[in-house]
Amino acid sequence: MDTRFPQSRSLLPHRAALVATLGLFAATAAILLAMDRPPICTCGTIKLWHGVVQSAENSQHITDWYSPSHFTHGLLMYGAAWLLWTKWGILGGKPVRWALPIAVIVEAGWEIFENTPLIINRYREVTVSWGYVGDSMVNSLADIGWMIAGFLFAARAPPWVSVIVALALEGFTAWMIRDNLTLNIVMLVWPLEAIKQWQGMG
Repeated sequence: MDTRFPQSRSLLPHRAALVATLGLFAATAAILLAMDRPPICTCGTIKLWHGVVQSAENSQHITDWYSPSHFTHGLLMYGAAWLLWTKWGILGGKPVRWALPIAVIVEAGWEIFENTPLIINRYREVTVSWGYVGDSMVNSLADIGWMIAGFLFAARAPPWVSVIVALALEGFTAWMIRDNLTLNIVMLVWPLEAIKQWQGMG
């Protein structure tokens, strides 16, 4: 197999992988419901887009300023899957046929963890999302959908295109809301006062 380029049709989901992905969606929804996450925004509406970060409706609708970061998750997960199972052949490369469901498990795990009191309080304490109260189920499932979109995009696009798209999304959201995937990770893991003050000026 030529591993010079990350495109690999074996990373594209087959029928069983698609069925597994749908099952994971349903399981994630059930877990979030058991965690008492609201199915939709408590405002009673479902919006295609909500663009105000500092509001009670942030992370409650289908898309928002954090949707691009989940698309980037998909780009990164595709790259990781290709490295692990196509280029390096770890575990004999066998997981490659299930790369998308495995990526969904990782993303769904984060969505569940993100809606625990530990992470909700962490966001409120150290990130720009001071009023964060967790995601609605609609938002969490849409976030997983954006990750899948990013994964499938990376499976079809040349690697340099995926890199440019990821950098463009990071730069655009940093410019628009002074936050992005990179800053979010930094502030959750090792919050810097200088970044917090800069974000507060937005």
